[in-house]
Amino acid sequence: MTNLPTGPSRRFAALDVLRGVAILGTLATNIWIFTNVDGLVGYLNGTHEATGAWAAVQDILQQLAQGKFLGLLTIMFGIGLAIQQRSAERRGESWPGGYPWRAALLFVDGTVNYFLFTEFDVLMGYAVTGLIVAFILSTTLRRQRVALIIAAAIHVLLLTLIVAALATAPPTEPAQPLSPNPYADGSFLDLVAFRAEHISLFRAEVVLILPMSVALFLVGAALLRAGVLEPTTRVPSAGRLRRRMMIVGLGVAFPLDLVVGISGGDAGLIFGRYLLAPIAALGILAAIAAFHADGRSPGRLGRALSPIGRTALSCYVFQNALAGAICYGWGLGLAARLDPTTVVPATIGLFLGISVVLMVLSRLWLRRFDRGPLEWLWYSSYGRLYRAGRSRTTQPADRTPTSASS
Repeated sequence: MTNLPTGPSRRFAALDVLRGVAILGTLATNIWIFTNVDGLVGYLNGTHEATGAWAAVQDILQQLAQGKFLGLLTIMFGIGLAIQQRSAERRGESWPGGYPWRAALLFVDGTVNYFLFTEFDVLMGYAVTGLIVAFILSTTLRRQRVALIIAAAIHVLLLTLIVAALATAPPTEPAQPLSPNPYADGSFLDLVAFRAEHISLFRAEVVLILPMSVALFLVGAALLRAGVLEPTTRVPSAGRLRRRMMIVGLGVAFPLDLVVGISGGDAGLIFGRYLLAPIAALGILAAIAAFHADGRSPGRLGRALSPIGRTALSCYVFQNALAGAICYGWGLGLAARLDPTTVVPATIGLFLGISVVLMVLSRLWLRRFDRGPLEWLWYSSYGRLYRAGRSRTTQPADRTPTSASS
């Protein structure tokens, strides 16, 4: 891959659109969890699913989103981390420098999101992954490639063991609905306590996919260096790279994932979500990047998605809070009123409604402010912590306590 020279900071037109697609894509995946009366537990156990013709629609819609946008969001975090590294180097700062403070703040954001709004939060995992990858990016390109290969190999090994275990496991009895059910009948604090009680179960995915996340972060950084977001006039090889990614991701991995995920049972679902879907995500990234790289206007849809991308953190947390308020018992309790014949159209309608709300609110917010509300809070907190850290490390020597003075 070609290594691009470090130059003046430029904003890639595709970045905000890609982030917006990733945020709404995670909503398309998670919305089925919110409209299941047993929440994540019911979603994992396969209870309260649609019947009749709606069952096929549900299977297809779920599989279309399953894992692709988790993969895309993870790759985008890797690209963002590499951009932060470039910016630090342009300013003459060491790397990772103050990035550990950024990771710590992101972990706090994820912890709040987990306990208050959603047990399938990704921010905590991204904080840990980002901290690991930030130090890897400070090494040579050769060591980065070795780290990527090792992380990918560990992930494939773990995935193979899990898929083999699922494929050979004997049939199990159908899962029973939750009783008591904190999603439908509990208060807001009851659901917080439920997440705290089952934190080891709900956070297991974050631990299991850590090698995959590290690999995808490094893939994102490598793609940025290779010029995947660059116009072909500046990086002639970028067009070839994007075409290959689309062929492999959209032409091969995407249809395979659809077939395996729908017909392969639990083993096929896991294989698709954690192997085929991230490859398909590369195709989605390449297709959007190819559309915008050579100066095309974002178009009406791109202009609607870009504000979500610019306020991605706020939109991610807000969509979870809004969906919970609509679906759970502490709010409007929609999920408990759905049945197998209404769950699919209601879920589709809820996804579209929340998407429109995010598009409108993010655009209105950015007319008055440069950052989303959580982005502003995160940025200002990081600035205070980083400045405080620098002031402690740069104070005069005669005022710095030493071991000899104790």
